[in-house]
Amino acid sequence: MKIITAALVCLLLAGTWLQDVDAKSMHVSSSNCCFTLVERKMSLKGIQCYKNTSSTCSYKNRLILKMNGGLEVCVSQTKSWVRAYLKRINPCQ
Repeated sequence: MKIITAALVCLLLAGTWLQDVDAKSMHVSSSNCCFTLVERKMSLKGIQCYKNTSSTCSYKNRLILKMNGGLEVCVSQTKSWVRAYLKRINPCQ
């Protein structure tokens, strides 16, 4: 009985520690970073808004475009069509 109680206490402490680690943002959500890019020019009408990637992401100069259907895609800010679109679309709220 003592072994079962000790094991349960250990599991409880481990679960609490993992929640604390996650709360301190040691894990960067993949929705805040871009790993693959859409290279082709997209329709301006299909773009709802844009947001910057997290400053902790390893790849820089990338944006996340939120499309009208809810899909989010990543693009490079260095593309001329992306720079032109940024003048015509708003940041996401």
